Amino acid sequence: MKRDPGACLICQKPLQYFNTSKKLECSICHNEFESYASCTDGHFVCDSCHSSMGISVILDFCKKTDLKDPIRIMQNIMEDPFIYMHGPEHHVMVGAAIITAYKNCGGDIDLESALDEMSLRGRNYPGGSCGFWGCCGAAVSVGMAVSIITNATPLTTKTWGLANEATSKALGAIAELGGPRCCKRNSFTAVLKAADFIGEHFNVHLDIKSPVICDFSHENTECKRKACPYYNKLLLK
Repeated sequence: MKRDPGACLICQKPLQYFNTSKKLECSICHNEFESYASCTDGHFVCDSCHSSMGISVILDFCKKTDLKDPIRIMQNIMEDPFIYMHGPEHHVMVGAAIITAYKNCGGDIDLESALDEMSLRGRNYPGGSCGFWGCCGAAVSVGMAVSIITNATPLTTKTWGLANEATSKALGAIAELGGPRCCKRNSFTAVLKAADFIGEHFNVHLDIKSPVICDFSHENTECKRKACPYYNKLLLK
């Protein structure tokens, strides 16, 4: 059974966010980090400890699956108890699902090495950046995936532009839906925009089945419900 996704991983008490960062000791690895959040009892879990098991789940699934729909890939991964309702593991999961579907739909890429690179990049993007930096990690994960697919670097020309454009498309769609943050809603939105982008620019068409319906609203205390395009409308009856 999953732990309360909106609560502390140590004691299950509610999380609180600060306007400025504080130096806190991780309750699991005991290293100190600058953070904007702890639970009401002061427990803090760093991004690495929060997401390490989840990232392993993501990579294991993506390296084995033959699914061509990146949404279905994510939905399968999201069912694992180490993928929490919210968390930085989504910054790896979005790009990993895109890369896996791209490969399974005929894209030319070394899947295993690409997923390992996606893990390396995605795990370095901090949790909470959607609110504190104004750039959701799900959108950045799209840009990372496109960068990996095209072998972009800071010195390339067209591919540099494509990676940044892909991020902007996903971020714009996420922003249009508004807050508060929901890692599931943002991940679905980012992948849908990525699929359009990849089809247009690379002529690889990711096999997305419509409609996309979220099965996690009961886990999200801030769910937008009928204001979310993925909310299960049957729950309104």
